[in-house]
This record gives sequence, C-alpha cells and structure tokens, in this order.
Amino acid sequence: MARELLVQAISLAETYEKIIAGGSPAPALAEFFLAFDRASTVEMLMGALEPVPPLTGDIRLDALAGAIADYLARQHRLMPIPQWVFEDSRFLDHAWHTCPFDDLALREYLTFVSPGEFKTRNIFTDERPTRPEGTHLLLTLRSMA
Repeated sequence: MARELLVQAISLAETYEKIIAGGSPAPALAEFFLAFDRASTVEMLMGALEPVPPLTGDIRLDALAGAIADYLARQHRLMPIPQWVFEDSRFLDHAWHTCPFDDLALREYLTFVSPGEFKTRNIFTDERPTRPEGTHLLLTLRSMA
C-alpha cells in the first residue's frame, strides 16, 4: 500500500511575518502560493488562511492579504471565509493597478480581468493572480522591493 504524502501549507500570516522581518514580498508570496497549491487537505488549506496576517504598514500589502485569502477561499470553496479579510484595513481607498510599468492599455486590461475579490479592494491584477510565477502582481511586488 502506497503512503500518501501530506504537504503542509505555510500560512499567509507566516508569510507576512517574513515580509515584516525584511523578506521581499514577491518571493515570500510565490512560496506561499506554491505551498498552498500543494496542500493535501481542506484542513491544511483553511489553516493557511485562518490566522490573521499582521499589518505591514504598507496599505497595498495589507489589502492584498485580504484579497488573496478571500480569493483562495472562494476558489477552493473553503467556508466560512475568514472574517479578518473583511476588516477595513484590508481594502484600499484608491485604485492600485499591479503594473510594473505605466501602460494605459495594460491598466485597462487589468481592470477588466481582475477577480472580484481583488476588484472590491481596489486592486487590479491578473485573472489568476495566485500563480507562483509569471504574474503582473509578482512583477510589481519585485519592483517595490
């Protein structure tokens, strides 16, 4: 009988603690996305989203945490969605287009394709922003470091 390998997801809260400690947001979030996708059980997925990520002091990153958790919970039908994602600190007052460069056409495209969990927070990004590589979101985060 083959044994099933259980893969533990790191939590979004742990990821944000790394960022606060000086880690670069792009690789930390890419690692989180990869670990989340490889998690073996619903309990592990929920455990990755339930702990509240600490606020970073960067309103974009703080809102991004809410968008990521809300999006992943809905994509994987994880209920209930953690309540911390609906706190005021997890929303932006002004639009943030995750473009690593200023391009009007790209901004328009991102406005159109962004998932609802990001749009409601005024974050405009790729249609699948939690891929561990190759997204405008991660490119933008690299340019912020």
